[in-house]
Amino acid sequence: MRRTKLLSVTLAAVAAAFAVATHPASAQDYPNRNITIVVPFAAGGPTDGVARQIAAALQAKFGQSVVVENVSGAGSTIGTTRVARAAPDGYTLLVHNLAISANPSLYPKLAFDPEKDLTPVGFINYQPLILGARKSLPANTLPELADWLKANIGRFATPGTGSTGHLTSALFAQALGVKIDYIPYRGGAPALQDLVAGHVDFFFGTPQQLLEPIKTDMIKAYGVTSRERMEQLPDLPSFVQQFGPKLEILFWHAMFAPAGTPKPVIDKLNAALQEFMSDPEIVKGWSIIGVSPYPKEKRSPEAGKELMHSEIVRWGEVIRANNIQPQN
Repeated sequence: MRRTKLLSVTLAAVAAAFAVATHPASAQDYPNRNITIVVPFAAGGPTDGVARQIAAALQAKFGQSVVVENVSGAGSTIGTTRVARAAPDGYTLLVHNLAISANPSLYPKLAFDPEKDLTPVGFINYQPLILGARKSLPANTLPELADWLKANIGRFATPGTGSTGHLTSALFAQALGVKIDYIPYRGGAPALQDLVAGHVDFFFGTPQQLLEPIKTDMIKAYGVTSRERMEQLPDLPSFVQQFGPKLEILFWHAMFAPAGTPKPVIDKLNAALQEFMSDPEIVKGWSIIGVSPYPKEKRSPEAGKELMHSEIVRWGEVIRANNIQPQN
């Protein structure tokens, strides 16, 4: 009896020691096989582009293959659900954007909770949105635009119901106290195409989408959703300065891992991300299209959790106040 009890205690001690030892060892060896980065959108968009830049950087740093897999559909929830349900080992990651913070309020029966089922590795970059307009719109200044919108119901093209462009348009209309029509498209490209053709009045897009048509005089532009003016478009006013802090809207990208991923693995990935964001060539390339690396003091996983929570609260309020519901 005594011998059996002693054997049980010994085995328990060995098991406990093994459990303690394996986590640091696995984190120390990470990664020792291929990594998959899931992008919950079709290939070719801004989120896909950022993910592929990161994949190349991680592959060079870790010496392991890093594959980007596009899993689009259902407002980005299909690909996100896949990562939320993946093994928490750091080998299945997610690169997403601001839209993930609107998902909980848009989809009440969502198969995942972004705060409980995912953990931020780190926020990556951000850019303001620009309000573009059809060339033939008579208003040329912000006061003229405000007067025009009070006398007319503007047609705002959006990349889909519940998209960042839709939510931004709703906040803009609230700030000006006007009513607008939302015209949903299947993505930003067809929305911009119709704006250039003059079939819709307005479109909130990223600098990547709008800088070229603005500079080539294909469309008008009225302002940006950042606190300061954009270096690339210094004549455009800041909506924040004109209408208040609620119109500070930054279209960001972040990397996530399944909840429960060991902290040493998260920290190792975060360190690699920070190195990537400090690469002079990456920073230079981003600056040309109006993209900035996330501020250093907000790049940690802990800061990422706080940012995610605040964004989820913010966009939930906008969605409920405007009774925004996703398309079937």
